[in-house]
Amino acid sequence: MARPGHAWNRPSVEEDEDEEDPLDAMISRTGCAAQHRELQECMAARQDWRHCQAQVRAFGECMARRQRAQEPRRAAGSRQAHPAPTGD
Repeated sequence: MARPGHAWNRPSVEEDEDEEDPLDAMISRTGCAAQHRELQECMAARQDWRHCQAQVRAFGECMARRQRAQEPRRAAGSRQAHPAPTGD
């Protein structure tokens, strides 16, 4: 008999593999999934991120472009949400 607090079941391997990793889903939404995959493949092959600097830079630059593209929208949205006082 399971002790209280330890009665949960781990999902089966098949169930666990069917669910998309939240980090992978987030990266896919950035448009940088290909660069991330290349970085992961390099890391798996080389076992040392220092040997994967080209992939690290490519992924970082892709994410930076994504962030820069988002900044004007955020700034415009925050100005609309919080208009400047008119001094009335």
